[in-house]
Amino acid sequence: MDILPHYFKDQGELLDIIDGLRSQGLNSYISLPQLVVCGDQSAGKSSVLEGISGVAFPTKDNLCTRFATEVVLRRDAKSRVHVTILPDGDRTDEEKEELRSFKAPTSSLEDLPGLLEMAKDRMGLNRDGKAFSKDILRIELSGPDQPHLTLVDLPGLIHAESKQQSAQDVDLVAPLVRDYIANPRSIVLAVVSAKNDYAVQIVTRFTREVDPRGLRTLGIITKPDTLHFGSDSEAAYLSLARNEDVQFRLGWHVLRNRDFDTRHLSRGERDEAERNFFSSGVWQTLPLHSLGVESLRPRLSTVLKEQIISELPALIRDIESGLVDARDRLDHLGDPRSTPHEQRLYLIRISEIFSSLLSSASNGTYGRDFFGDARTEIGFKKRLRAVIQDLLLDFAQTMQRSGHLQ
Repeated sequence: MDILPHYFKDQGELLDIIDGLRSQGLNSYISLPQLVVCGDQSAGKSSVLEGISGVAFPTKDNLCTRFATEVVLRRDAKSRVHVTILPDGDRTDEEKEELRSFKAPTSSLEDLPGLLEMAKDRMGLNRDGKAFSKDILRIELSGPDQPHLTLVDLPGLIHAESKQQSAQDVDLVAPLVRDYIANPRSIVLAVVSAKNDYAVQIVTRFTREVDPRGLRTLGIITKPDTLHFGSDSEAAYLSLARNEDVQFRLGWHVLRNRDFDTRHLSRGERDEAERNFFSSGVWQTLPLHSLGVESLRPRLSTVLKEQIISELPALIRDIESGLVDARDRLDHLGDPRSTPHEQRLYLIRISEIFSSLLSSASNGTYGRDFFGDARTEIGFKKRLRAVIQDLLLDFAQTMQRSGHLQ
């Protein structure tokens, strides 16, 4: 397994291979390694993505994420933004074609809010009262400051219906999130807001259900600045951050993101404010590798790389097994019939075979494989002349026995 990384020039190439498989829809057939960001609504998931990527993801509609968003970050000398849509498998062919045709390349991060609105409209989210979609929005961000990382951001888990969100929306989001985090090859980034008791947050229950041993979950605590100094809540979240309460193999990480008053800070200013916050109070007792977005970026890159490398041998076996199965099923379908001429020839051959079988059955020549062994029940039933003879005998006996009663 240690040899596998040497087949790739860098981590970016390794991630590109997995992303390429996902963009081709292979994740509908086999589980692919991925980082999945999930949490309750208003837990701060968008701020986590913003801290990692440096891009402000708009949440003006108060519905947070309204679809699964695949965020692809790659380090490159030139900054680039590319937005596409991966259609849900249940879409019609016409709808899939329309969604795949959505391609919005841009070099400016300021254009992202407008591109997201265009994508929502293409998915049908800005009409017909549709609040959530099963389509996937893919955002590729390249730049000199970006890490090699791919994350899937999921809609926030909803506690109850409201004016903006119906009971149907609640029922749609929960299974969508559960399907993603139940993937045994997914690393779950469970975002928990310190503004609320973590024990009552839905994401805590979901992660325990799909990962009861905590082997593939990394907890992220947001909004620690809302805790009062010396309070029981602060002590509880400090214990959580130390991995003493809800224990995960990958541990916990604490982030202090922008709030409303600091929303205009630059990326550098935001990181500086976060460093200052964690340099005082109870949080300075935690190891530096579990604090702040500057340590989270390389931590996530390492976690994802190790997950891909550990799962790669089994993933290759799954792909090879799937290819064998697909080829077998294709072979059973026979030669391709993609043109009207080929389809007509196929129907003619079927009619000829049927006519030949009918002639053999009428003549009592049962040498073809279709008729099978006469000593079996199925084989005997295909002997047309014998079946007719038995029916005639039954008819004669019935008439002899009961015909005079009529």
